[in-house]
Amino acid sequence: VQLLESGGGLVQAGGSLRLSCTASGRAFSRYTMGWFRQAPGKEREFVADIIWSDGSIGYADYVKGRFTISRANALNTVFLQMNSLKPSDTAVYYCAAAFSAQTMSVMSRVNYWGQGTQVTVSS
Repeated sequence: VQLLESGGGLVQAGGSLRLSCTASGRAFSRYTMGWFRQAPGKEREFVADIIWSDGSIGYADYVKGRFTISRANALNTVFLQMNSLKPSDTAVYYCAAAFSAQTMSVMSRVNYWGQGTQVTVSS
C-alpha cells in the first residue's frame, strides 16, 4: 500500500486546511486509517484515526473539537479537516494505515506511512 498526502500549506492562525490521503491498492475499506504529526525537534504524535471495522473515530485531546477525520472508501481516501488552527499545530502531517481494528494511537500498530505534508500556521 502506498499513501500519498496532499493539502498542506501555510495558513494564518484561526484558519483552516483540509488534508487528503489517497491509498493505492485494493481493500482500502479494510484498513484503519489515521493521521500523525511531527513538529521540529519533537517525536511523532497521534492526531486522529478511523477504525475500518465499525467506523469509530478517535482524536488526540489537543485537536479534539477542531479537527475532523473522515474517509471515502470509494475513493480510497481519508481526509483531515483542520479548523481553528494554532501555531502549535505546525508540523509535518503523516497519513497512516493499519491492519488492526484497534486504535492506531499505539504507533506500533501502523503498517504503512505516507511521506508527509507540511502544515505551517503563522501567528
